[in-house]
Amino acid sequence: MTGPGEPYDQSGGEGSRPGPVPPYPGARGYNQPQPQPQLPGPAGGHSQSRPRNLPEASAWTALLSAVPWFFWSLVLVIWIAGAIGFKWGWIVIALWILSGAMILLPSTEELLAKYLFRLRRPTLVEQQRLGPAWQHLLGRAGVPDRRFSLWIQESDEVSATPTPGHTVAVTRWSLYTLPPQHLEAALAHELSHHLGGRAWLSLVNFWYSIPARCGLIVVRAVARLMRRVPALGCIIGGFMIMAYAGIVLAAFTFGHGYIWPILFLTPFIAPPFLAWLNRWHVKEADRKAAMLGYGATLVQVLYGWQMQHQQDLGRESSRRAQVMSSTPSLVERVHTLEQAGGIPPAAWG
Repeated sequence: MTGPGEPYDQSGGEGSRPGPVPPYPGARGYNQPQPQPQLPGPAGGHSQSRPRNLPEASAWTALLSAVPWFFWSLVLVIWIAGAIGFKWGWIVIALWILSGAMILLPSTEELLAKYLFRLRRPTLVEQQRLGPAWQHLLGRAGVPDRRFSLWIQESDEVSATPTPGHTVAVTRWSLYTLPPQHLEAALAHELSHHLGGRAWLSLVNFWYSIPARCGLIVVRAVARLMRRVPALGCIIGGFMIMAYAGIVLAAFTFGHGYIWPILFLTPFIAPPFLAWLNRWHVKEADRKAAMLGYGATLVQVLYGWQMQHQQDLGRESSRRAQVMSSTPSLVERVHTLEQAGGIPPAAWG
């Protein structure tokens, strides 16, 4: 399964250096961007009377996407507790539930960002480049200065992998390629993933999904083993498949109703749904960035990235790749920005 906040799997490290920076117009100096003319939106505009600090639709959909992860995390924890013996196993379950309090510690988010998502802190030079754009964006969005922390993702993509909590990541490509105004628009998209009540909800969701994600890593490792050592891999894989089939059959035979059987079938049902939710969250972040006044500039950022990566586009165009992709296509994102209304900046915190 894939889900929001899955750690970014890339071999780039803190010591890797960016490649040559391609020319990009307007890269000198920093002038705070004036409100950008927005692309035409739907007739009637949007209401500006929405309550502040209330969870939005994207936050509730994040909770919905957490259901299969939490269910399988609970199944794995109960299985471990049963292996230990239920006399002492309940302590494992209680510790797992109570461990959610650890997300209140700032060091927890820092450890997740550094070791799970492979992010790094910006250097002093990078901080000087990010600082003006970041501070102006926070002021424009009405977000306190110290609520979020900026990290760098060693990636040449236009947008970073969405991270849970108060960790906002920006890609190396955006940092070293975009001029200040366009960098601010890219930061607006990244920040929008955390607005509308999603910061804490996404962190709680990710924390309680860690056992299931570890189980998924084991399943993928077994799949790789089956390809490299077919004999051993088939024995282990066959045992896991038979055990899983027995559990599903028992759920269908002795379960009351259809909720538990459906939950046990989530490894087959959930991946396309979670991928669609991820794409929707990315487009929702684009809408929020447009509502903050960065719509037209963000369109320029997307087209600029497309011009520099023409040779990499269109390689995975199969229907299955499109359905299972967690990132919408560039055309979908541009359409989303074009349809977003020109709403004045508001406090999203």
